[in-house]
Amino acid sequence: MSEQTRIGVTERDTRARVARLVLEHGPITASALGDRVGLTPAAIRRHLDALLAEGMIEIRRARPQPRRGRGRPAKFFAITDAGRSAFVHAYDDLAGSALRFLAETAGERAVTEFARRQIADLERRYLPVVQAAPPHQRVRKLAEALSGDGYAAAAAKGPRPGGGEQLCQHHCPVAHVAAEFPQLCEAETEAFSRLLGTPVQRLATIAHGDGICTTHVSPRSLCGEDAGAADGPAAGTDGSASIDDDISDEESGRTSL
Repeated sequence: MSEQTRIGVTERDTRARVARLVLEHGPITASALGDRVGLTPAAIRRHLDALLAEGMIEIRRARPQPRRGRGRPAKFFAITDAGRSAFVHAYDDLAGSALRFLAETAGERAVTEFARRQIADLERRYLPVVQAAPPHQRVRKLAEALSGDGYAAAAAKGPRPGGGEQLCQHHCPVAHVAAEFPQLCEAETEAFSRLLGTPVQRLATIAHGDGICTTHVSPRSLCGEDAGAADGPAAGTDGSASIDDDISDEESGRTSL
């Protein structure tokens, strides 16, 4: 590698680090960024100017303070939607490559086991919250827990009286990877069934082009009113149960893009 190429790689790595710090700690000032990265004021300004030109970050002005002295208001830097998307796609590419390698070297069953292990941490964290709620509030509590992790989830009544509930997720952090590896969605569905203690079935997923992920939660009366959230899957080995096949897209909350 030539000296010029090496310098270019170092510059890109440093700029990516600056962008990541803005993502994680922004809005943040140039001086605070410089301190974290160990760059001079001139060097950090060079990287910030480049990121501004690329549309990765934006400038925000601090609100004026009553006791603030004269001079220009403090300048803060924040990540833009385009900058955030760039990080998401980078993670997607890496995760996709890792899962493809796992499937090629260890087989599809290894991917399934990986997906289940990944969702296990989420399930452990959600279990106390869901289990502490009355049975009729557990879907809502699960939706709130999912929203806290960025899934933008909500609970709704089923399309038919006494027909259970629906868990709707308006965002999926792994949608692009799940489109290639449905084991991720399947593991999540199994976990929902165990947490809620009742059969569930996926009706729509963002990974397959739907506007939201919609999960049908069967009435608890199908498996007994006193069934607990920690009793394990109530619907067989795959954690799901069949419901009427004639539920239409409109009734199920399916929204195609």
